[in-house]
Amino acid sequence: MHVEMDVALDPTLGCGQAHRWKKQEDGSWQGVIGNDVVTLTQTSNGFDCEGASDMCQILRYFRSEDNLGEIVEEISRRDNYVAGLSSHCPGMRILRQPEWECLATYVLATNVNVKRIAKMVESVCDHFGTDLGPRRAFPTPKQILDREECIGECRLGFRERRFIELAQRTENGEIDIEGMKDLPYDGLVKELMTINGVGPKVADCVALFGYGHMEAFPVDVRIQNVMKAKYGVEGNYKTVSAYGRNLFGEYAGYAQEFLYHSEFI
Repeated sequence: MHVEMDVALDPTLGCGQAHRWKKQEDGSWQGVIGNDVVTLTQTSNGFDCEGASDMCQILRYFRSEDNLGEIVEEISRRDNYVAGLSSHCPGMRILRQPEWECLATYVLATNVNVKRIAKMVESVCDHFGTDLGPRRAFPTPKQILDREECIGECRLGFRERRFIELAQRTENGEIDIEGMKDLPYDGLVKELMTINGVGPKVADCVALFGYGHMEAFPVDVRIQNVMKAKYGVEGNYKTVSAYGRNLFGEYAGYAQEFLYHSEFI
């Protein structure tokens, strides 16, 4: 099935916001969305999609409602440097990942590079997720807890206990994945940070990539360096993130993605 959309798959799926996409030898991308193993192939006006049982899920995942042109125009109007970056990287979109999967993934994504994150996530899926044939689905909290004794085989290191704790608290309703959808940005970040393993950066990543708060501006070492070099801004997390949100406004998350990849664009 063909999806017409303003999107470039390479920067969107390869930029590290989601960790289950694999580029194939023919240039297509294979990933898992929900319980579907999908293969996406870039076309001149969107992409061809194989394996999807629900196209609405694909459209939601790629935030089809976003007017990418208007978003890029808005953040470019606010800053010339980002305007230059965006002009050299057309079609990069922010994804809307399943909230539980996004939260669990970013709890693993601490003090480690993108390649290692992907390896840990795939190991968790292989050990606990539903078998979909060529790949496995991201596991539910219950699936993780039902085979909790296998967690050591996933080689998660110090993240192991907090990952199991996250599954336990989510399964018993202490962490309300659905209920957090109704929270405003500030309330969501505050709630997420009550979870073991979730600091301000992870909270902002989950707010942006899972719950769709485009105003979030995650700050890691790379963003700290860019903000200092290009804007003369330094300080603690709150200072740098607030500066980014104030500068770029309601689409600060999009600006952050361009800044994060500025050395490659």
